[in-house]
Amino acid sequence: MTKKKTTRKSHQRKPVEQQQSGIDVIMSAILQAVGKLGKWTFITILAICLLIAVVGYITMQKITDNNANIEIDQRIGITPTQIESMKAIGQWEFLSIADEELIDTVRNGFFKDDELIRIYYGTLRLGVDMKDVEENWITTDKDTIDVLLPNIKLLDNNFIDEARTKSFFESGKWSDLDREKMYQMAYKRMKQRCLTKENIASAEQNAVKQFYQLMRSMGFSNVRVRMKDVSQDE
Repeated sequence: MTKKKTTRKSHQRKPVEQQQSGIDVIMSAILQAVGKLGKWTFITILAICLLIAVVGYITMQKITDNNANIEIDQRIGITPTQIESMKAIGQWEFLSIADEELIDTVRNGFFKDDELIRIYYGTLRLGVDMKDVEENWITTDKDTIDVLLPNIKLLDNNFIDEARTKSFFESGKWSDLDREKMYQMAYKRMKQRCLTKENIASAEQNAVKQFYQLMRSMGFSNVRVRMKDVSQDE
């Protein structure tokens, strides 16, 4: 009886290759660099690299902060174009007052007196002239647009309608100089009658209201409109 020989194949074990860790690789590269460049040269280069990294980080932080501020300004700020468009409005009337004045003058004569009576009509317009705004008349205060308007003033000094002026009664002969004196008298009376504190206050209220509505229509939700303090000009 014959025995069968069984042959076993022997498996050869492959040697385990030891792999270097990432830290070992870096350290090896550093040591090689030190060996090639020299100790102090390598330290100098390393210091420069660290300085560049720090400066780059600080710069990126500033850019990020500036971008954040720009986003805030775009949300609540106002552009130079918008400011210029409002200044381009020019004169803005907030109160119109119609008035008429009867002016009479008498000239005593030897036999009789001469008399001239004339009626003057005028319309006084009160408002602001946007060319009078100060340099920083629009500013931002946190989430609020702050608007400072110039003083209310008479927008047109030639407010008497000379075409409507007529003589109510006239006796004797009167020169152009006489009529000019009567015109100046009517002019002075109209200003005294119409440029009152009450009318100016009414024009200021209208100015604040209308400018507030303008700013709201431009998309600004928090708006504060003020008139310039008259005492600042005194």
